[in-house]
Amino acid sequence: MKVRFIGITGGVGSGKSELLRYIAKHYKCEIYLADEVAHLVKLPGTPCFHSLVELLGKEILDKDGQIDKTAMADRIFSDEKCLEQVNEIVHPAVKEFLLERYRQARENPDIELFFVEAALLVEGGYGQIVDELWYVYAAEDVRRERLRRARGYAPEKIEGIMNSQLSEEEFRGACDFVIDNSGSLEDSYRQINKKLEAFTWQE
Repeated sequence: MKVRFIGITGGVGSGKSELLRYIAKHYKCEIYLADEVAHLVKLPGTPCFHSLVELLGKEILDKDGQIDKTAMADRIFSDEKCLEQVNEIVHPAVKEFLLERYRQARENPDIELFFVEAALLVEGGYGQIVDELWYVYAAEDVRRERLRRARGYAPEKIEGIMNSQLSEEEFRGACDFVIDNSGSLEDSYRQINKKLEAFTWQE
C-alpha cells in the first residue's frame, strides 16, 4: 500500500492538534507540524540557517549562536521585502524536509499515513505535493470561545488572527475533505474513522 500523504489545515481554534493526537494514537502514521519543522530547518549548521544569517546579519543570533525568534521577527516585521526573502528561504527548506521524511516513510512497512499540519498549507502551495488536503472546520463562535478559554486571547487578538486567515469558503474550495469539529470530539473521531476505514486501526 502506498503511504498516503495528507495535509491538514484550518483556522485558528478549529482543533487541528486535538484531532491529530487522536490520529497518532489509532493509525500507523507519521505526523509533522510545519511550525516545528520550520524551527528544525533553521538550526545552526543547516543551509537555511546560513542563508538567514547572511540575509539578516548576526544580530538575529542569541548568545548560544541559535536564531532568536523574537530578534528575527523584529528585524522583518516592518520590512515586507525582507519578509518575502525570508519566506523564500524557509518555505522551500520546510517542503524539502517534509518530502525527504515522506520518502523515508514510504520505505517503512509500519507507516500507512503521512500527515503535515499547518495553517498556511493552501497559501504555501501544498496542494501540489500532498495526495489530499483536509480542512478542519469549526463555527466561528466555537473557535472564539476555545481561544478565549484555552489560550486566554482577548477578543481583539482573536479578531486580528481570524481576519488574517483564509475564509471558510476559501478553505473549503481548496480542500478535498472537511471535518466538522464544531461539536463533540466523538463526532469528529467518527468522521475521521469513516474517512480512514481502508487503513489499519489500532486500539
